[in-house]
Amino acid sequence: MMHIGSLVAGPRGTIADVAGVTVGHCTLAQGAVQTGVTVIRPHDGDVYRDKVPAAACVINGFGKSVGLVQIDELGVIETPIALTNTFGVGTLANAQIRAAIAANPRIGREDPSVNPLVFECNDGYLNDMQALAIHEAHYTSALEACSVEFERGAVGAGRGMSCFELKGGMGSASRVVHIGGDAYTTGALVLANFGKLQQLIVEGEALGRKLQSSIDEKPEQGSIIMLIATDAPLDARQLRRLAMRAAAGLARTGSVFGHGSGDISLAFTTAYTVPHDADFIAMPPLINDARLDPLFQAAADATEQAILDALYSAETVAGRNGHRRISLKDALRTRP
Repeated sequence: MMHIGSLVAGPRGTIADVAGVTVGHCTLAQGAVQTGVTVIRPHDGDVYRDKVPAAACVINGFGKSVGLVQIDELGVIETPIALTNTFGVGTLANAQIRAAIAANPRIGREDPSVNPLVFECNDGYLNDMQALAIHEAHYTSALEACSVEFERGAVGAGRGMSCFELKGGMGSASRVVHIGGDAYTTGALVLANFGKLQQLIVEGEALGRKLQSSIDEKPEQGSIIMLIATDAPLDARQLRRLAMRAAAGLARTGSVFGHGSGDISLAFTTAYTVPHDADFIAMPPLINDARLDPLFQAAADATEQAILDALYSAETVAGRNGHRRISLKDALRTRP
């Protein structure tokens, strides 16, 4: 797969190039059930005790996520991030709450409640969402599987997802920039489930038009969740600006953020944490806003690369009612 942009990638070329970040999957793939769970840990500690600065940007709000209101208000996340299908959101929120209470029995009593954080895309074309196949144990399995080495494509939450009417799913990428003599890594992880084939652009080439001979007038229906991690010292306001730049990478692939699309990005930094019990927060010197452009480019390039990674990593999958999504690699092999 081609390399997007002029910035270099980290050694793994994934979001795990940001120190401390790990990803785990639990995949359900049997007949009409083609779905799963993906969990992202920003560090290996208790995120409730050591919260992570974060901010979200809703590009188009056709989505059913949990936890965004408190992130907007307080600028931190306090659980691992969970991804799944639309009907699995409530189940995973319960799983996150149970896990947080098990580690912190004072939650909801002497201590404040916990803010679960779950994002979703609708995988109903391939997956029978009415089966409600996602259980709390699947969250636990994905959490326990978190590692710096993880699969991409039709795995975890990405198992049943479609992208540009091809097989979509999980994708990841990273970029390294230098600001003031220091190197910073920015990584992207996407759950890609959006777009019409005729819109697909790969490195500036209108590839979708070459793969589809006729024009389809049906509206685009789908979503994408874009997670941006960085080790650059930023505050929540700056992280929201970073999260917004994921939309630039999304647009380059051909997305128009359609009416029925839930396009949401979230950015977090591992440069410092916010201790739950502290009276004051020890923060490193923050990067001046006027020096953020390299990070903005890194977020856009890594997001575009991650979407292409999801397409190139996915395999062809058949699911509910005989529905089938062909992988981009298979589509290119059969191209006239």
